[in-house]
Amino acid sequence: MDDEALAQCRRAYASRVLTKEGIQDDDALLQAYATVPRERFLGPPPWRMAGWSGYVDVPSGDASVVYQDALFALQHKRHVNNGSPSLHARGIHKLALRRGDMVCHVGAGSGYYTAIMSLLVGAEGCVIAVEFDGELAARAEANLRDYPNVKVVHGNGVEWPREPTNAVYVNFAVHRPADLWVEHLSIGGRLIFPLGVPDVDATGPTGLASYAGFFLFRREDDAYAVEFLCPVAFVWAEAVSGGFDSYRRLEASFGRGGMQHVCALRWKAERQGDEWYSEKDWGLVYSR
Repeated sequence: MDDEALAQCRRAYASRVLTKEGIQDDDALLQAYATVPRERFLGPPPWRMAGWSGYVDVPSGDASVVYQDALFALQHKRHVNNGSPSLHARGIHKLALRRGDMVCHVGAGSGYYTAIMSLLVGAEGCVIAVEFDGELAARAEANLRDYPNVKVVHGNGVEWPREPTNAVYVNFAVHRPADLWVEHLSIGGRLIFPLGVPDVDATGPTGLASYAGFFLFRREDDAYAVEFLCPVAFVWAEAVSGGFDSYRRLEASFGRGGMQHVCALRWKAERQGDEWYSEKDWGLVYSR
């Protein structure tokens, strides 16, 4: 496929992905999806695509095949994928990134969605891409070499950001927000992360989340507003461990439902009212 035909393929893909999520008023995001070459971030073919019964080899090495709303493997043995384009379109749209913003992308993988966010914040902004896995961090470093407003960090995502930040976008599931994700948000800053519990089978943890939901947090002058976005499936955080009791209580909260009624984060304060989920030092507050 020649360059112009591939460019047309990317534009059609961008339109389909945003239309699927009902996003009609975000031309910058549409252009970013139509610009970033997804195949570059997947590595060379043959590519593996995730399906209901596992991964299948894609018989074509034509780059046009990756421009669909599907999961392609980055590390198939660990179930690490280049995530759902439509899901990330929803998340990145909700981050409402502006030119000049400072963004921390936690769990950046090979950098595809980092590149998309880097176009949204422009040369005046900056994206810190943090990846715990050394092989993926090295791939992200190579893939993002043409994005001068991106810095790739090989490190533990719960230890970032390290300065006031406009947006934090987390791409692994965890049972609680890390302190720095919350406390380093600037006023008006946005945090999205998958809150969940780890999946366990007969042999132990599978490396995936069992229950998880995308939650959006917005820092206000003296509070944190919260919105539940959707249920999600993500890998579980490698470098994070919690207690079985916390997992069990959080799983019970998901089982009861009502996530759509969460409206605020209680952070390092005493509980005041009805909460969808509660720990001693934080909780998710109901609106009803």
